Parts: sequence; structure tokens; C-alpha cells
Amino acid sequence: MLKEPSEAERVGPNLILAVLSLAGLAYAVLSSAVIPALPTFQHSLHTTETGATWLLTAFLVSASVGTPIIGRLGDMYGKERLLLWTLLILAAGTLLAAVSQSLAVLIAARVIQGVAGGIFPLAFSIARDEFPPDKVAGSIGLMSSILGVGGGIGLVVGALIVQHLGWHWLFWIPLVVALAAAWFTWRFIPESPVRSPGRVNWLAAALMSVGISALLIGVAQTTVWGWGGTKTLVLFAVAAIFIAAWVTVEVHSREPLVDMVMMRIRGVWTTNLAAFLLGAGLYASFIVFPQFAQLPKRTGFGFGASVVVSSLYLLPAALTMGLLGTAAGRVSRRYGSKPALVVGTSVTAVAFGFAALEHRHPYEMLITAFLLGIGIGLAFAALGNLIVQAVPPTQTGIASGMNTVMRTLGGALGGQLSATFIANNTAHGLPTVTGFTDTYVLATVFLVVCVFAGLLVPGGRPAMVTSGVDSQLATAQEAR
Repeated sequence: MLKEPSEAERVGPNLILAVLSLAGLAYAVLSSAVIPALPTFQHSLHTTETGATWLLTAFLVSASVGTPIIGRLGDMYGKERLLLWTLLILAAGTLLAAVSQSLAVLIAARVIQGVAGGIFPLAFSIARDEFPPDKVAGSIGLMSSILGVGGGIGLVVGALIVQHLGWHWLFWIPLVVALAAAWFTWRFIPESPVRSPGRVNWLAAALMSVGISALLIGVAQTTVWGWGGTKTLVLFAVAAIFIAAWVTVEVHSREPLVDMVMMRIRGVWTTNLAAFLLGAGLYASFIVFPQFAQLPKRTGFGFGASVVVSSLYLLPAALTMGLLGTAAGRVSRRYGSKPALVVGTSVTAVAFGFAALEHRHPYEMLITAFLLGIGIGLAFAALGNLIVQAVPPTQTGIASGMNTVMRTLGGALGGQLSATFIANNTAHGLPTVTGFTDTYVLATVFLVVCVFAGLLVPGGRPAMVTSGVDSQLATAQEAR
């Protein structure tokens, strides 16, 4: 089934980029498409609101655990091979979700789907290994933006599908895309010769998995248990213990899963910090905007929009992110990725600040979404390139995977803080504007701090990201 293509069979970078983008889009859409359907799941599967939210939590936990492990396996055993199997796993989970009739089975399917978060670090690694140096930055920028674009599209398309076709089609349609991406990967993407020999440190993987899972589940359940609840505090304590043990094992390991020396590189930890803060703002907006628009007009601030119309308020952000993703290469070559990150996070901070002050008319929300698209589009594209530039080719997968995890952790925190603010500010059974305003202010603070994190990233002249093969040849020449 697996192939080893010859040089003659290698295809152009544009086709490879199209295949990688299709793979990333399939995952990104699945990550958010269930959000508009949560009330439908609750009714159809005869569960509670808390039970339905496990469809998001299970996916989030699985993605956070699976992404760095798959990134590391790709560095070791081949990115194309791991990408193909990851897409097949995504397809299997999506098929199971499409035929499921119970909450337990659907949650299990979401766990399987979440593992496919490893698509993004694998895609970044393939781009670095296969593309000419002048195309690497633009390709990574475009694929980085797909996570945000796909999330926005998933909300819009998910609402349309649930309204007109039923929730099972939320999975049947992406299943076709995932299978197509898997076939194109097998047919067109060559296997890279860039490898990082070694073995998987399964003890470190287990400790990391338990620690991150406990942390995310604790954060996700704060709306039920409370931030100071016993269960929440116990899970946070478990997370702290296992994460500390994981770091200790990694530091003393000859073959670490995540090289802690790499994580201390200034270009790595500053970019990861920026990813965490940016993720907090992004996920808060994607969850809060539709909810704000759906509230009835009698609240004095809601727009009374339907589920479908409310999701359309995010369309300007998704479209603008996509456009800026295509321009990421030119921006990086001319100005560098650090200025793009600083400008992007600054614009995003302005967008949230504007939302905190002006939010009573639909056009004001559209302006906010447009600004968010510009800011997040620039920042996402920059993050992908900065993390790749900071590490050698043999560590691209694991470094990109950990950066994605940091963005996910930030998103989990931002989303739950937003939910807490909204839940704590209600009147007559409906949220008040205070909870939303506090959320926008919090997101503004996250992004202002993110600007300073971006300023800490090592800068200089615009960097040209070399391909993995070129880097290995250069290293060999220096050794001689």
C-alpha cells in the first residue's frame, strides 16, 4: 500500500501544497462543525448540556495529546507515511461518528478524530523538506491560516448542514474529503529523506498524555464544577504532578519525546507563548460571537439571529484569514515573520478592544470580524514560520506539534473563561451584556500581552527557511 516514489515521480510544490491544505481543511472543519449542533446532539442523543459538550472536550484532549506524538513519529519514521495513516485514522473516526446512534460512541469517534491534529506538524515538515526555499514560508503560512479558516467555515457549514440535512451529515461530507486527501497523499506526496533516528519514549508520552488530559478536562469542566471546585482542583493537582514528572523524565532521557533543550530556545518558547495567548483570543471569539448574535433583541443588545445567520458573522474573519494566508510568503520575504506576528497581534487586540466598546449594531460585529481576520491571519502565518525557523529540520514535526498544543491550551482557557463570565452574568434567564464585554476585555488583555511576547521573539532580517534536504547537505559540507 505504501510507496517509495523515485525522483522522477516527484511532483511540483503547488500540487503537494494543495493536498496538504485539503488534509488540514478536513481536520479544521471537523474541529468546529459540531459547535452549532450541540443543542441538536443534546436533544437527539437524550443527554444533558454537559454531556453534549464532551463532544468538544474529547476532541480537544485527543488533539492535544496526539499532535506532538504524531509530529515526533513523523520526524522519526517519515512524514508522508504518518500523514497517510493519520488521515486514515481521521476517516475511521469520522465514519464511526456518521453511523453512531449513542453519545458514548460519538464521543469515542471524536477522540479518534482528534488524533488527526498531527496533520499540521506533519504538513509543515513536508513543506520544509520538499519545497524550494522561496516557497517554504508562504506554504507554511497558508497552512497555518487554514486552522483558523477551517474553524470559521466549520461553524457556517455546520449550521447549514444541521438545519437542512441533519447532524449525521456533519460527518458524511468531511469523510469524503478525508478519504480524498488520504488518496492524494498516497499518490502524490513523496517520502522525505530527512529523518531523526531513535525510538519513542513511551514513558514520557504516557506522563505527558495524563498531565495534559487532566489539565484540559479540569479547564473544560469549570463551568460545571467551578474554578475552585474540589474536582477541578484535584485534576489541576494531578496535571501539575504528571507534567512535572514528564519534564523530569525528558530532561534525563537520552532520546526524549520532546527535547527540553529545544523548548528552552528563545525562538521556540517565545513563539509558544505567543501561540498560547493568541489561541485564547481566537477561540473566545469563535464561541462568543454566534452566541451574542443569537440572543433575542429584548435583551437590549442581541440581534435575534438564527443559528445559520449568527455563524455568518464570522465569515469576514475566515475569508480575510484565507487571503492573508496566501500572501504570507510575500510578507515574510519582505518584512520577516516577527513583524508580521507583532502587527497581527496588535490588530487583533484592537479588534477585541473595539468589540468591548462598540457592539450594539450588526455592522460593528462585522467590522470586528474583519479586523480579527487581518490580525489572526497575519499572526497564525507568522507563528508557523517562526517555529520552523527556530529548529533544525529533524525537529520540525515535534516543535510544530508542541506549538499547536500551546495554541490549543490557550484556546481551552480562553473559551472557558468566556463561558464563566457569561454564565455569571445573567438576568431573567438570559446572559447580560456585561459577560460579553468582560470577555472582550479579557481577550484584549491576552492579545496586548501577546504583542509583548512577539517582541521577545528573536528578530533581524527576513529569514529564508531552507528545505530539510538543503539543510542536511549544508551540514554535511560543513562537516567535511
